Amino acid sequence: MTAAPLVYITGASSGIGQALALRFYQAGWRLALVARRTAELQQWVQAQGLTPERVLVLGGDVRDIAAAMAAGRECIARQGLPDAVIANAGISVGMDTADAADLEVMRSTFETNNLGMAATFQPFVAAMCQRQSGRLVGVASVAGIRGLPGHGAYCASKAAVISYCEALRGECRPHQVKVVTIVPGYIDTPLTRGNRYAMPFLMPAEKFADRAFRAITAGDSYRVIPWQMGFVAKLMRLLPNALYDRLLAGRPRKRRQGE
Repeated sequence: MTAAPLVYITGASSGIGQALALRFYQAGWRLALVARRTAELQQWVQAQGLTPERVLVLGGDVRDIAAAMAAGRECIARQGLPDAVIANAGISVGMDTADAADLEVMRSTFETNNLGMAATFQPFVAAMCQRQSGRLVGVASVAGIRGLPGHGAYCASKAAVISYCEALRGECRPHQVKVVTIVPGYIDTPLTRGNRYAMPFLMPAEKFADRAFRAITAGDSYRVIPWQMGFVAKLMRLLPNALYDRLLAGRPRKRRQGE
């Protein structure tokens, strides 16, 4: 009997990661879920009534490279090589470059959103290429398409995610391994509920997860969700700098640490 497909998801204890886990489970997939808060994640798994035989909860902080890679190796040892790996773990904190303390915010943002993504993928890349199948999924953001005042660390990190996944896609393509870049707009999660600015086309996490599931299983190379934000992002990219700067003048900034 053929085993159900397996998806490996980081940052699975809340928000987008949790919604993706539930959507894949509903589609019959087995789950390997990684989070720093394993007790909280295990409680959610039990509350949802997910079958233990189909769900493995793993502890790991993607900022710790050794721990992130160890979680991947444990997944392979206990469940086999996944069919899809979703590097979803990420943080979003405002920063002010004039404040020296906020340089640490930038460091932790890049360690989580970029180095953590590479460490998440690392245990699986060679094995997937040898098998000649698989999906490596990087979760970016429309904030990576153009910089937002007060949001420099996050915007820069997500721009790096987009470029990194594009590079990885070219590396994996000869081996039939798909690299999928998912670019969320504003999704209703605990991460966005503290924002103090307008969030156009705000989408429920469950609806996002359904669209992302379809893009991932189809092997799309790049998908903005919702599509309306893709249109807005492209328009913003085309605006001359002077017009873009005037448009964002006075826009509330992302909350900084402690705010």
